[in-house]
Amino acid sequence: MHTISTIRAETRTASIAASPEAVFAVLADGARLPEWAPAFAPAAEHDAGERWWIGTGDGRFAILLRADAGARTVDLLSPDDPTRGAFLRVLPNARGAELLFTLFLGESVEAAAVDAQMATVEEELAAVGRLAVAG
Repeated sequence: MHTISTIRAETRTASIAASPEAVFAVLADGARLPEWAPAFAPAAEHDAGERWWIGTGDGRFAILLRADAGARTVDLLSPDDPTRGAFLRVLPNARGAELLFTLFLGESVEAAAVDAQMATVEEELAAVGRLAVAG
């Protein structure tokens, strides 16, 4: 028997009163990360291609930002392990958009840390919505 191993994933969604294209445009622009995800990316600087440098009070780290306009997907990935990161999907929802955000977590992350992280994600989704509506 073949056993498949998985790690914990958490997904949050937000209904946004803006077009899917407007929501995608906010997410796909790495320079806008500090606007909607300031806890994760207080500063963002483009390096080359998909690579961005995220500045924090403790220094900086690299991410890959992979955006596909046709599929309206944006993935914020670890350059060391591109299977790990945050995966965002923008779907049409009537005259607006539905934003899905999935985050894969380490096996040893405690429940309180997961709850705090997902509360931050919910704030980020609300910020994306405000930015997309404002145009």
